[in-house]
Amino acid sequence: MGPTGSQSETAMSPDPARRRVFARIILAYPVALTAVAVLVNLVLFDPSPPVAALPASGILWALIGAAVLLVINHSWLMTSTELTRLAHGIRTTPEEWQASAHAKSAVAEIGWQELERRQNAHRNTTENLAVFTFAALAVSFASPDIGAAQLWILAFALARLGHGLGYLTGHDGLRGLSMSLGLIALYGLVSLPLLGLLV
Repeated sequence: MGPTGSQSETAMSPDPARRRVFARIILAYPVALTAVAVLVNLVLFDPSPPVAALPASGILWALIGAAVLLVINHSWLMTSTELTRLAHGIRTTPEEWQASAHAKSAVAEIGWQELERRQNAHRNTTENLAVFTFAALAVSFASPDIGAAQLWILAFALARLGHGLGYLTGHDGLRGLSMSLGLIALYGLVSLPLLGLLV
């Protein structure tokens, strides 16, 4: 999992040697996760060459299940953001600020920090969903191993739930673990048809 909590403080240390060590870890991180995903595909599943076809019903059910989980994730991120705005008197637009009796300067720093946490969680989720959606749809039409596609699609959605929960509650360990599992699922999904071309 990526650096979190006190690890990120160490990574931001002014000591150049420590920064170089953390730079190597950051560079090796996606390579290591890709290796795990490829190994799982090779050991547990049967990567076969991609063949264009409509998605199998098992894959469609996995996509539907993932969509439900991802809508739940989006809903709680959205709701948490709005409840944070409400709790701290933060408006969303210049017009709302002008119409209210509150000034931005009256909002406590903790309110801005909590809002930023939720906005960062939203951004991270949106970035990952864009890649996942394209990958899941493309792979679904390539006749992948159904069990593998189901695993990777649902694992990604479950990992995003854990990531959102960890982000919102400040549990860096859960956030980091979930991020790693989500990336392994994404790399597993994308590598499945590629391995079929090579094996």
